[in-house]
Amino acid sequence: MASPFLQYIAEFMYARRYAKRTVDAYVYWIKAYILFHKKQHPAKLTEQDVERFLTYLTNQRNVAPRTQASALNALSFLYKAVLQKPLSLNLNFNRSQLAPKLPVVLTRTEITTLLRVIDPRYKLLAQLMYGSGLRLMEAVRLRVHAIDYDYLSVMVWQGKGNKNRRTTLAPELVTTLKQQSQFVMQYFEADLANPDYAGVWLPYALARKYPTAPKELGWQYLFPSMQLSVDPESKLLRRHHLDESCVRREIKIAAKKAGITKNVTCHTLRHSFIKCVHTFSPSGHPADVQIHSR
Repeated sequence: MASPFLQYIAEFMYARRYAKRTVDAYVYWIKAYILFHKKQHPAKLTEQDVERFLTYLTNQRNVAPRTQASALNALSFLYKAVLQKPLSLNLNFNRSQLAPKLPVVLTRTEITTLLRVIDPRYKLLAQLMYGSGLRLMEAVRLRVHAIDYDYLSVMVWQGKGNKNRRTTLAPELVTTLKQQSQFVMQYFEADLANPDYAGVWLPYALARKYPTAPKELGWQYLFPSMQLSVDPESKLLRRHHLDESCVRREIKIAAKKAGITKNVTCHTLRHSFIKCVHTFSPSGHPADVQIHSR
């Protein structure tokens, strides 16, 4: 990020506890907005310039409604929080009218084939996304204590919309998940021996309420990164979760190996879970969900 102004915006957002993904998205759209107006400073631009940019996204870039909304959110934040010149609520621009895409759903045979050929390092994540209906980021952000073995459920904290929920856990995954927890413990013990290790990242309120939690096993990520890294916000050495882009790539590769011609993404596994949850067994778990852990 060469621009001092964009760097300032990123630091401004980190200081206010915005998530890194949100910071990256906002900075991306603010940069695109500046480049569209030939690198003029946003403080010198008007609401008409904002409208022109948003219309350009629809007319020339042909973006989806959600993409245009993301750009608008970024610019609204820029003018309200950074420049302290809030935008009008009556902006006049051409809104994207693209029809939403139909969800891609895999059959149980396709799921079985995909799980058979996927890289073993990412198989458990794929099984959880399908068997528990998790979004990608919900899966990679799971902590060790988020798995409730007694009630065969997964506790999702701060999911989409910052909501918490409990979802089903396929019994076939219990043994593999316990093995994964042991794997995490090995990393955790090595990290504790490192004098520079500051513990796992926790949201600000939790870190303040439970000061010892970052160095407790239950709070460690269930799918940890292989390397320690410096937290961009606190500048402390931590072990973050697995990079979600690796999971996306491996799902694509597995779908190709499996000979599946559908456009398969991580979210396809969640859609497939939702599709199959229409009949329930007496135990309360989706009767159609087969994880095929072998």
